This record gives sequence, C-alpha cells and structure tokens, in this order.
Amino acid sequence: MSPPLRQLALQFAAVMAVLSLAWPYFGINGEALPWPELVAAIGITALLLATLTRQPWWWRLIHAAFAPLAWAVALLEIDPGWFLLAALTLMLVYRGALSGQIPLYLSNRQTAQTLAELLPKSAGLRCVDLGAGLGSMLRPLATARPDARFVGVENAPLTWLGGKLLALRHVNCEWRWGDLWQTDLHEFDVVYAFLSPVPMTALWNKVEKEMKPGGLFISNSFPVPDIEPSEIVEVDDERQTQLYCYRR
Repeated sequence: MSPPLRQLALQFAAVMAVLSLAWPYFGINGEALPWPELVAAIGITALLLATLTRQPWWWRLIHAAFAPLAWAVALLEIDPGWFLLAALTLMLVYRGALSGQIPLYLSNRQTAQTLAELLPKSAGLRCVDLGAGLGSMLRPLATARPDARFVGVENAPLTWLGGKLLALRHVNCEWRWGDLWQTDLHEFDVVYAFLSPVPMTALWNKVEKEMKPGGLFISNSFPVPDIEPSEIVEVDDERQTQLYCYRR
C-alpha cells in the first residue's frame, strides 16, 4: 500500500472503530451523538493506530489533529465551494506532492552560485532540472553560463506556467511540461534534482540506466540511499544546504 493510502486507511479505521461503538450505544439510549467527544476519541484512536504501526512522528501528529480540526472547521459553516477551490489550487501548484510525494522546493541563490561552479566548463553543456518549480535554479544558471543549454521539467500546471513566463528572457533555457519519469536523460550531461527522500532510489536507477558515462547527477539535500556520493558540497547558506554529487 502506498504511503498516502496507508495513512488514509489508518484514519478511516479510527473513525470506524469509534463510531461502531458510539452509534449502537447512543442509539439504544435515544441520545444524540456527542460529536466533540467523538472527534477527540477519533483523534486519540488514530494516534494510537499510527503509533502501533510505527508511522513517522509527523504523521502521528496529523492523525491526532485531523478529526478535531475537521470538526472545528465544520462549525464555521464555510461554503463547500471554497474548499473545492482551495483543493484545485493546491493541486495545480503542488501536483508533485500529491502524485509522487515530491513537494515544491525553491532553490536559493547561494545554491545556484555553488552549482554554477560545479558545472563542467565544456561548451555546449546540457543540464536538466527535474521538478524545476519556478526555475529558481535554472534562471541563475542560464545567466551564469550563456554557453550552456538548460532544460526545466515541471508537471504542476500553475508552477509550470509561472516558470515558463519567468524563463522567457533566457534564450538558453527551455521549459518543458512533463513527468520527470518520462524524461529521457540520455541527452544531458548534468542532471539536477531537489525532490524528497522518497523517489531517490528509483531516480538513481533511472540515472544509471539512461545517463551517458561521465555524466554528473546532483541531488540537493537528499542523498541516494546506500550509494556513496563522489563528492558532497556544502553551501554557505542559512539552511546549510548539501549537494550530493554522483559521477555516472
């Protein structure tokens, strides 16, 4: 079961466990369901299930708070259309988080400067940013290396559109709409990614299969599990960013 479905199943199990006991009890006694107490019980039960199944600590907090927060929001009597609009907006911006557990991370200028120094000096260099977001990495690189060609791949509609518009003034920067898993890496000398821990093993398998020998794969912040990087470069920024470099 995928992680999102697993968490949904745990929350559903907590709801069913509490309501299957509450409905018969209060129904027999002809009493209305005490929803404030029930949602608190659901939160406690979900926390217990998440703990027993050894979920990460942040998921335990989400499980504990979800039902009480949902009840509190319901009391506000907000028109459901606003929730639909918010959900659609989030999907258009954070599609990667929903489909592949890849949040939207924006690379800072210090990281872009460091990466520009890491790029091979050969003319005609081709570099791709998988999950390019708004182009916060590619645009500074395109300015620093006018002799190179940069490609950004993004599949969140609003994020892609924003990145496309921002990249228009960079003639050596190409913006592509598409899935990073469907992108052929054979044409690139450097592959850069700032994703999450979840896809790193699969992405490395793709790099090994498709990149030409001598190619350079750089992962911002997230190393490839069980693979020793050729080099780890520390960026002098507030979050102490690390760039994990792997030679193909």
